[in-house]
Amino acid sequence: MSGRKIFLWMTMLALLLAAGAAPAADYKTMTAEELQALLPGKDFFLLDVHIPEQAHIAGTDAFIDFRRIRENAHRLPADKDTKIVVYCLSGGMSRKAAHDLIAMGYTKVYDLLGGTWAFRRLPTR
Repeated sequence: MSGRKIFLWMTMLALLLAAGAAPAADYKTMTAEELQALLPGKDFFLLDVHIPEQAHIAGTDAFIDFRRIRENAHRLPADKDTKIVVYCLSGGMSRKAAHDLIAMGYTKVYDLLGGTWAFRRLPTR
């Protein structure tokens, strides 16, 4: 094998190892119970992304159509380290929005498991 081929193989191997060493940031999930417990001392941005617009969870900071997250970046927190909890009716739209928020550089994104369906089934405090 020529020196050039060995160099190319070694370079490719190094790139593959480096890619596996630092996993990409991803969103986390949050249960309805966890959200309910956090709401009284709310220190996060609560985002409803369901279309059509629905009745919001109390404390919601913004409604943005899940398909329009990027073009509405000006309505999101400027600080990319702000904790954002995103929800929709059942979870499908909020998963897409959570992926987009991570791709936009937000580092603390949480998707509400089960959406408002799960949240509204909780006993009231």
